[in-house]
Amino acid sequence: MTVKSSGSGEKSYKPVSMSSKEYQAFAKTREPSRSILTNCLKAFLVGGIICTIGEGVQKFFMAVFHMTAREAGNPTVAIMILLAVILTSLGVYDKIAQWAGAGSAVPVTGFANSMSSAAIEHRSEGLVLGVGANMFKLAGSVIVFGVVAAFVVGIIYWIFGIGAWHDTTG
Repeated sequence: MTVKSSGSGEKSYKPVSMSSKEYQAFAKTREPSRSILTNCLKAFLVGGIICTIGEGVQKFFMAVFHMTAREAGNPTVAIMILLAVILTSLGVYDKIAQWAGAGSAVPVTGFANSMSSAAIEHRSEGLVLGVGANMFKLAGSVIVFGVVAAFVVGIIYWIFGIGAWHDTTG
């Protein structure tokens, strides 16, 4: 931060420095007040609504297509991802996220929102360097962690013979 110094008519600037404590006090006066209880209630409400919609989609697949709960899981996740991407592209998901905060970060829909919003934001830079590169900046660490963790767990299972293939026919 710089300010004009009073002096001999020349425009010169001198640096103004604040200590860490002074800056924190200054920032705290400028920070908007937030109600933790209100934020928690909003997050709980929106997260609950998203999960209820997911349950409804799963029950739909179970009732209409006569699937088990396990079989209905994959198409339910696909529908929830599709809904999140559509709402993100229309700008609705971002408004919900702004109001609800962490409640909109329910794992599947929040991840789909982060991926699609990055892709939409950088589409003008091209498919490879814009969409492809920037889409995975935010989500790349999640994907890498999932792949590496699955690999490590798979190796541990293989070494110890846990979950070995069984003949269940009897």
